[in-house]
Amino acid sequence: MERAVRDRDGAYDGIFLLGVRTTGVFCRPSCPARNPRPQNTEYFATAQEALLAGYRPCKRCRPMDANGRPPDWVERLMSMVEADPTQRLTDADLRAASIDPVRARRYFGKHYGMTFQTYHRARRMGLALARIRQGGELTGVALDHGFESNSGFREAFAKLFGQPPGAARGASCIVSRQLETPIGPFVAGATDEGVCLLEFADRRALETQLKTLRARLGCAIVPGDNRHLQTLADELARYFDGKLTRFTVPLVIRGTPFQESVWRRLLEIPYGETLSYGELARAVGRPGAQRAVGQANGANRIAVVVPCHRVVQQNGELRGYGGGLWRKRFLLDLEQAHGEGGTAGLFAPGEHAR
Repeated sequence: MERAVRDRDGAYDGIFLLGVRTTGVFCRPSCPARNPRPQNTEYFATAQEALLAGYRPCKRCRPMDANGRPPDWVERLMSMVEADPTQRLTDADLRAASIDPVRARRYFGKHYGMTFQTYHRARRMGLALARIRQGGELTGVALDHGFESNSGFREAFAKLFGQPPGAARGASCIVSRQLETPIGPFVAGATDEGVCLLEFADRRALETQLKTLRARLGCAIVPGDNRHLQTLADELARYFDGKLTRFTVPLVIRGTPFQESVWRRLLEIPYGETLSYGELARAVGRPGAQRAVGQANGANRIAVVVPCHRVVQQNGELRGYGGGLWRKRFLLDLEQAHGEGGTAGLFAPGEHAR
């Protein structure tokens, strides 16, 4: 890491962050500022860790900005996948492209929750499912998506989607992609009906949330994109620019009846305003159930859009947030700064939520 910082190696942007004790800021490895002495530095895996350690973002390299794109080698690797998603890229192929397979595995594990090979396999299988749903012949689909035999294709397909390809003509899946924002990357997911996931990529509970989501909707999660994710990306960008106070992207809300009642009530909290846990409990007909609504709040899988960050303690102080209290404060400050004049809330009751 010292070498990467000394050389200002942009290939390590997104891999780690550098905290400088003498200035109190944290930076990308490629930051153009003068290199600090090694004894005055410490390293962090995420911006959250750096912020919690008392550092503030560097104003030169702006490590919190949404334009902090993945390293060039990651974008090149993704382009290789998209150039022909049905091909099978081996470690030898990555080395031939001057990409270290170990680095790729670690980066994808950290930022996408899966290894690169798992990501690529899921991408192929998602395309295969689309072909099958369009009436594609199974043998042809298997061969066209990098499988040498029907048996191998059936086994991989059933493992991912929970059913053999022949039974999947009408099957659906959750397509997922990463979205960059000023408070870090999100993992977003959507079905054909609407957005069902928007979770912080570095949240410890992400894996549990994904497992619960797969069980609730009864379908697999595969890399990809659709019109709802494109709408979400556009609306999130405008939200963080302070230009959008009302999301319109359709939502797919699935939970227990109590959880759904809490999440739908969250949608009614106006932009720029807050509600206490006690008020939220009374609003869903469960006075005194602050702890239960707090747990439902924490189980929300569509952050920001279903605004669980707008729930605070009775005295106005902040309390538990899956993405960290610093993010909750950021979102509330953003909305208060741009909320003059009031709004009707993100959604009218029940609107756009399924």
